[in-house]
Amino acid sequence: MRFLKFLFILISIVLLFALSYWATDNFIEPKAYNYMMKNFTAIKSGSPDIVLIVIDDKSIGRHRWPWKRNLYCNIYDYFREYTNAKAIIMDSVVTSIDDYKTDLEYFNSINKMNNAISGLIFIPKDYTNKTEGNIFDKKIQNKYSIKAQDLRSNPDDYQYGSALIFPKEYLNAVKRAGTVSTIKDEDGYTRVAIDMIKYKNAFYPSIALKTFSYLNNDESYFITDKEIIGYNSKVRIPILKDNSGMYSLLRFYKPNTHHNGYTHKTYSAVDIMDSYDELKAGQKPLISPSEFDNKIVFVGANVKAAASGLSDVKRSPISNDHSGLDIQATTLDNIMHNNFMKPFSAWQNFVITILLMALAFFIIKNLNLFYAVSGVCLVIAIYIGISALLFRYGYAINILTPISMVIITMIFAYSYRYIVEDKNKEKIKTAMGKYISEDIMRNVVKNIDELKLGGKKANVTVLFADIRGFTSMSEKLSADEVSVILNEYFTEIEPIVTKYNGVINKFIGDAVMAIFGAPIEDNNHPKNAVRCACEMLAKVDELQKKWLNEGKPKIEIGIGINTGEAFVGNIGSEKRMEYTVIGDMVNLASRIEGNNKIYKTNLLISSSTFDYVRGIVDTIKISNVKIRGKEHTLDLYEVIRLIG
Repeated sequence: MRFLKFLFILISIVLLFALSYWATDNFIEPKAYNYMMKNFTAIKSGSPDIVLIVIDDKSIGRHRWPWKRNLYCNIYDYFREYTNAKAIIMDSVVTSIDDYKTDLEYFNSINKMNNAISGLIFIPKDYTNKTEGNIFDKKIQNKYSIKAQDLRSNPDDYQYGSALIFPKEYLNAVKRAGTVSTIKDEDGYTRVAIDMIKYKNAFYPSIALKTFSYLNNDESYFITDKEIIGYNSKVRIPILKDNSGMYSLLRFYKPNTHHNGYTHKTYSAVDIMDSYDELKAGQKPLISPSEFDNKIVFVGANVKAAASGLSDVKRSPISNDHSGLDIQATTLDNIMHNNFMKPFSAWQNFVITILLMALAFFIIKNLNLFYAVSGVCLVIAIYIGISALLFRYGYAINILTPISMVIITMIFAYSYRYIVEDKNKEKIKTAMGKYISEDIMRNVVKNIDELKLGGKKANVTVLFADIRGFTSMSEKLSADEVSVILNEYFTEIEPIVTKYNGVINKFIGDAVMAIFGAPIEDNNHPKNAVRCACEMLAKVDELQKKWLNEGKPKIEIGIGINTGEAFVGNIGSEKRMEYTVIGDMVNLASRIEGNNKIYKTNLLISSSTFDYVRGIVDTIKISNVKIRGKEHTLDLYEVIRLIG
């Protein structure tokens, strides 16, 4: 039954910690990641080699949205005819013919561009029941897929369910294309970029990777467990394996006020259109074509125009209204400059959490409350500092999950500790409270661990006090009269013992056994024991006078004291234990007390005790005393009076 109870508690604890870990990791950790990315990790600004042409509010104010596709022609022709831009990335997809005449102008303009990259969209199986694709699948594969050799130890066979159906005119016009598909985390934030997807057993790059491939003449890649490696360029893109494709953790750039809040330099689409018209008319253009020499140009919609019907709005760690166009540019920037985040794996984060919990538990177990809490807080502070440093250098590590688990460990440990200790303290107070002083009791409950079953060797002083002639006296008195005398005697003696930090170990008939120096260490225990004995004798003198007046018999006591090393601790079972002292020195203290009858003395101490108290007492030495059970004689000392 006890085992089942233990098993139930253990399973409950494990489930509690597992649930806490899961909840923190999934709902709180992403917020910590956003904070760290925005404040510690984001690079100051994006590459100056990447620029954005945005359809912003100014552009929509000139030409009502949605635009006819031939409006884009002036933008594309501007770059084709007048600039030396490296690449033009069109963050858009054509899935249907709206107006054949104007659309044909658009397709012809694209077809004339030798450095253009356009978009494709593939739909995950989670969002479609289609797996058969469409009639253009083979053409898409032949024209836009790339060579990729999957070298992963456990290749992921998950493929996208379908590709959007594109007009044949669009497919004929677009020379190169990459997927513009994006992925959001469960909380709706975009933190990763899809680098490559698999559809119909072919691999398709993202529009950013396609641009990089074009610029570096690299159309072949190796896919390993940890990265995508370019065959020619030798680029290494760290990836996370996921059922929705191969993706990387983006390292964002800080928005720049000089770039209208974007992370890369921006130009209004309508300004490019006006510049094209001015160049055609032989006038000085608003924007000089030389500004785009050797630039990589992204063309797309501005997030600020979302109210006008655009939907390319993302939530990212650095902004709640981040332009999808800017995120595509960020992806390419990360590829070009190897800026992707390097995340710790789930297993690594779990191991770190367990190690921190173990460290916290060790601190809690070995230190008192103040130092333990301070120590755990110091561990948390150091971990936060290390995590911030790792984020600064592009390594993503869980922060709040380990910290929250450490805090939960601390709360749970102290809750359990105080529940158990409070119960133990009550037991100890009940068992020992009548025999020790309140000061000692406070120390005992503070050092609760010292009173567990078991014990230790310690230097202590043991006092035995015995009533002389008790047997003959008890024969002359009734049981009630004997009980009254003993109870009054013990009642007067007990506070004297506790006054000198002693513990009454037991009453043995008419005898008292007291311990000094345990359970709480007391460097003055020999002196306290002797002072206690002298006061006990004085108290007995007072009682004798009282009892004589009451017609009760006169009693005298003999006291023996010895100091030495003994075993002190709790002896017994888990349910019933007794704090006691065991050892030859205890027996010797009892034998010394017995010699009072022989030498007609009241207080005898051993030579070991005398060595501690010689400066506070007057004594008479009794040499060569034969002690029963001892081979050699001993020297004892009769205490006459205290002198200090």
